[in-house]
Amino acid sequence: MCYVITNAAPSDLPEIYLLFEEAIRFQKANNYIGWNNYDKEWIKADIKNGLLFKLICHNETAGVFSICFSDALIWRERETGNAVYLHRIVINRKFAGRKMFNKVLAGAIQLAKSRGLNYIRMDTWAENDRIIAYYKSYGFLFIENYTTPGTEDLPVQHRNLHVALLEKEVMNDKVPIYGEGVITMDGVSKID
Repeated sequence: MCYVITNAAPSDLPEIYLLFEEAIRFQKANNYIGWNNYDKEWIKADIKNGLLFKLICHNETAGVFSICFSDALIWRERETGNAVYLHRIVINRKFAGRKMFNKVLAGAIQLAKSRGLNYIRMDTWAENDRIIAYYKSYGFLFIENYTTPGTEDLPVQHRNLHVALLEKEVMNDKVPIYGEGVITMDGVSKID
């Protein structure tokens, strides 16, 4: 099965909004700790800045995620310009159970290596032990819990949020990633 990672476009916004809304409904229906809402302006800005990607499988969006190369508001003194940060990962429920995060991570690792960066970093809900354990199964290490500031410099769903900071070293990666991916400068990646 072939997966492609490509930049999202403004024309993708209705589908992206639907994926976020479906994720929120799923989290609430299953009593998972998760988003209560999401910030459409941040999604639009991520698209404009080439930082929001789609994971495509047979012409269907399997998921979306954003990246950035600096996250000083959350990572503070640990932010030294040596990481790719994964944010706002949403997997289409039709693709649940197919290890879509594995594809996202493979692309992020290849991007980090191509830029000489040492880490993939992310944050998730500190009270959600299940999701933390899931990310640890991919080789992420727990760094610390942190409560984000309430600043408008963060998306609305990320303000005053108690998060767990997670980090994965990419240069000495010990956890196998199934399939290969490269997010090139034009934002396109193919993962077999």
